[in-house]
This record gives sequence, C-alpha cells and structure tokens, in this order.
Amino acid sequence: MRVLIVDDSSTMRRIIANTLKKLGYEDIVEAGDGAEGLQVLVSKGADLVLTDWNMPKMDGREFVKNLRTMPEMEHVPVLMVTTHAERNDVVLALQAGVNDYVVKPFTPELLQEKITSLAVKVRA
Repeated sequence: MRVLIVDDSSTMRRIIANTLKKLGYEDIVEAGDGAEGLQVLVSKGADLVLTDWNMPKMDGREFVKNLRTMPEMEHVPVLMVTTHAERNDVVLALQAGVNDYVVKPFTPELLQEKITSLAVKVRA
C-alpha cells in the first residue's frame, strides 16, 4: 500500500513516516504542500493520503477538493492530520472530501486505528 504524506513541515512528515514504518507501511511518498501532493498523485499514485490542513500554496482542504475531482483518486481514503480541533473544522474537512480526521499530537495506536478503519471502509 502506497501512502502519501502531505505536510509543509518536514519534521512532521518524518514523524508520520517513522510512525507508519513502525506500523508496517513501507511504501511512503511525501509532498510539502497540496500543489506538490497533486503532482505526486499524478506521477506516483497512492492508496492512502494523510494530509495536513495548514500549508502554503494549497492548503489541505483545497488539496482534497482537487483530489476528489480526479476520477482515479476519487475513492482514495484521505486522513486529515492537523492541529485544527474545533468541531466546525472537522465538518469543513469532511465536506471537502476527507474520510477521517486526527488531531495532532496523535499516538501510533490512534493512527493505526484510523488507517485500519479506512481500509475496511474502502474494501466494503
């Protein structure tokens, strides 16, 4: 399973990538913002996307809205991993096309739980 991490913080991308590797996910690609994330999706594809909300050039919501217009990506599960914790933020993210939501900081167990839940939904 190829996982795309989209976050403008290289430190956060490394934390998420290391967590994913500990959970058994080895095929990981990264992007520093939404615009780069779309380029990576076109060139390399992904089976799961983890994206931040606050990024330059194209934020996470715009990234997801654009991703959802791509026929080959419309069913790819998207997990937003962000500091936005307000209920209204979660609603806005879901309206943009996000499948699930994790507030930073997160535990490896929570990340695994969310990914497993998304994988079950995709297979259903």
